[in-house]
Amino acid sequence: MRESRNHFKLAFSRNYVCEKGRGTLRQKKSTLGEHIALLSVKHNIYPSEVFQALIKAKNNEKAVCGNLAVEYRGKVKDEIIFLIKKEDHAVAQFRVDEQFLLRKDNPFESWMSTDKITKKIAKQNTESVFTAVNDLRAGMKRVNVKAEVLEIPKPVQVHTQFGNTVMVVNALVQDDTGKIKLCLWEGQINSVTVGENIEIRNAHVCVFRGERQLRLGKKGVLSQRQIPAETIKQQIATAP
Repeated sequence: MRESRNHFKLAFSRNYVCEKGRGTLRQKKSTLGEHIALLSVKHNIYPSEVFQALIKAKNNEKAVCGNLAVEYRGKVKDEIIFLIKKEDHAVAQFRVDEQFLLRKDNPFESWMSTDKITKKIAKQNTESVFTAVNDLRAGMKRVNVKAEVLEIPKPVQVHTQFGNTVMVVNALVQDDTGKIKLCLWEGQINSVTVGENIEIRNAHVCVFRGERQLRLGKKGVLSQRQIPAETIKQQIATAP
């Protein structure tokens, strides 16, 4: 695979990916950041969590990251070898330049925005699949979410790069797994109310000022979610 210099600058190393169904390892050239991003998407783990697990495994020989186990397997010159396992089965093995683990400015969001990663995310998030809020990761695109509107702050004016002024609000929505901000612009603001159950389709996830956000963009769709009558009856019956 050709190296991409536009996303980030870091040392490339030889990555070894375990071929499923075969007892061998095949050699594959890949950017280390992209490989970490693939693990992140496939196993619903933040890239930063994978990165921290590599550092911990280097110091303590083993580390746990979500449903993955990271093992330190030795060192060859300036490269450290890690084995990634899930339920005692090898998922991947690759080498990491030691200097890479010392970096404080790794561009995790850039790793999630390469063509290969976005296609992987899109494949996992088809039209009929809804993602839990807790599983949303920066860089995900075309995600569908069912949520309840908790808060709608007062809209604020912002100046766009095109020189015009628009109204925007970051509503707070939640499901059973967590909460996330939903960025609403202009006409979208009045399309939801507090306490309403909504469906968000074809949105993308980004990070703004350290917080995850759902954004609709041009292709996103926001609609009221119809609650089955039987569910409403049950909620009324169990209400205190």
